[in-house]
Amino acid sequence: MNIHSDINPLNSSFTDHQIEAGCDEAGRGCLAGPVFAAAVILPKNFSNPLITDSKKLSLSKRLAAREIIQKEAIAWAVAEVDAGKIDQINILNASFLAMTEAVKKLQTKPELLLIDGNRFRTELNIPYHCIIKGDALYFSIAAASILAKTYRDEFMEKIHSEFPNYQWKKNKGYATPEHQNAILRYGFTPYHRKSFQLKSQLSLF
Repeated sequence: MNIHSDINPLNSSFTDHQIEAGCDEAGRGCLAGPVFAAAVILPKNFSNPLITDSKKLSLSKRLAAREIIQKEAIAWAVAEVDAGKIDQINILNASFLAMTEAVKKLQTKPELLLIDGNRFRTELNIPYHCIIKGDALYFSIAAASILAKTYRDEFMEKIHSEFPNYQWKKNKGYATPEHQNAILRYGFTPYHRKSFQLKSQLSLF
């Protein structure tokens, strides 16, 4: 495994001869909801100025980028790991599992995985490279970040109607003051990660 970090603009591929899948996750730091991950295989010479780190894009641009990715990708897949499993195996392992499951769902088998971040573990017998800030360096990782975020955001908006007091439509499960106050007032839901609560919150339950 190699870990890379540099300031080059987005690259279309890491190698010239292998089928590469970029992988990224969304929702790792949330108090509620699943962690989502995506894996994307793009054509070797793919380039599009709209495809970049999902955090740099507005909602409308993320959705437009998602259409481009799903239309032009050789293969793409999204997977999720729910709050119960996150509590069972911890969020780091859940993120690895979600990426692994996304890769398994790809209709084309990759020969190399490009992982956003500095760590990865998997049962897959596929070589991988961990790339720090990879979603700002490689189109395939950026594409995975866009799919993971947009599908997760839509999931959180959907379950908002079940528990509107937590304002997941706005905060997407992150630890905003309004979300934390709702936990203190109304308690946990089945979507909350019980292992994620702050010490001040735990002392009240």
